[in-house]
Amino acid sequence: MKSVDQHLADILSTVRPLAPLEVELESALGTTLAEEIVSPVPLPPFNNSAMDGYAVRAVDVQDVPVTLPVIDDVAAGAGEMLAIGPGHAARIMTGGPMPAGADAVVPVEWTDGGKVSVRVDRAASVGNAIRLAGEDVRAGDTVLRPGTVIGPAQLGIIAGVGRRRVLVRPRPRVVVLATGAELVEPGLALGHGQIWDSNSFTLTAAVREAGGDGFRAPTVGDDPAAFLEQLDAQLVRADAVITSGGVSMGAYEPVKEALGPLGTVRFEKVAMQPGMPQGFGVVGDDQVPVFALPGNPVSSFVSFMLFVRPALRRMRGLEAGFPETTAVRLGADVRSPEGKRSFLRGRLAGDVVEPVRGQGSHQLAALASADALIVVPEEVTALTAGEEVRVIRL
Repeated sequence: MKSVDQHLADILSTVRPLAPLEVELESALGTTLAEEIVSPVPLPPFNNSAMDGYAVRAVDVQDVPVTLPVIDDVAAGAGEMLAIGPGHAARIMTGGPMPAGADAVVPVEWTDGGKVSVRVDRAASVGNAIRLAGEDVRAGDTVLRPGTVIGPAQLGIIAGVGRRRVLVRPRPRVVVLATGAELVEPGLALGHGQIWDSNSFTLTAAVREAGGDGFRAPTVGDDPAAFLEQLDAQLVRADAVITSGGVSMGAYEPVKEALGPLGTVRFEKVAMQPGMPQGFGVVGDDQVPVFALPGNPVSSFVSFMLFVRPALRRMRGLEAGFPETTAVRLGADVRSPEGKRSFLRGRLAGDVVEPVRGQGSHQLAALASADALIVVPEEVTALTAGEEVRVIRL
């Protein structure tokens, strides 16, 4: 059997970062920056008030209480230049540009709030409550570098330096296609021998959580020709395709029967539990990656975490490899088959992980109660409570 590490290495050597494209800021969330963002101006671009209060000369408010005439109001966005002479004050709002001559802001809470004249009850030092031009960013500073994932704060600084469009690697578009004649759409009545489709919902959500745009396609039965027709229809909108089911050794395996003869998708046994049957390759003129995952719900989800999620990171232009693990203590004895790397479902409590009840590859409820995968190496067949293990946090 093929090792987990080799299978992941083959996948990561095949997938490529998506080509950069320029998008509007509204479409940039979750994408990966593909250019350096440089500020053309200092931020803030001018000295402004950090509080509602009064712009004054600090020397005029050292001996308090003192009453000063209020010569004007300065609102945020005020366009006209104002100057403050000795012994005067201007009422100023948060964000308002500092008048020439003023070197401090007295917060309104330190005054009587007067509009014609103001009594100042507390002294203010030079620079008090003033945001200085360039104290956040200087003109010419790089504020974001390529490879940064754009979240709300990153969007804010891109807009804050005046950019309306930005060059990014987009979120991968991933089509999820579940197969199996037994599958029924949730909400419909079950017939004899049928089950509700859960895999396509799980995997589509996992794609979105991993930074991609997931699209759930209609399920396909056990007809290889029908599968190929559906796959061909989905390729026009896909940067990658995930299938579930139809990859094992038995009869009625539509994914394997349809893609195997193409010669560009390999179906192999990977030394892992759950999820031994795996398929991966590329299809179509655009060489779209296809992840052919097993049909058991836990197997498909674990396979996604180990193989698809790292591949999506690579497509997004990010560092990619085996999922990060954390060392914890085992809360109960576990067993694992020799020669396979096991990924047992567990629940963390501080620095201890307890295996959940129900480790079968079909036991979706047990998976839903887990928040970690306990990694048992290939050469280990048993671990006892208290031993150190590595876990992948879900």
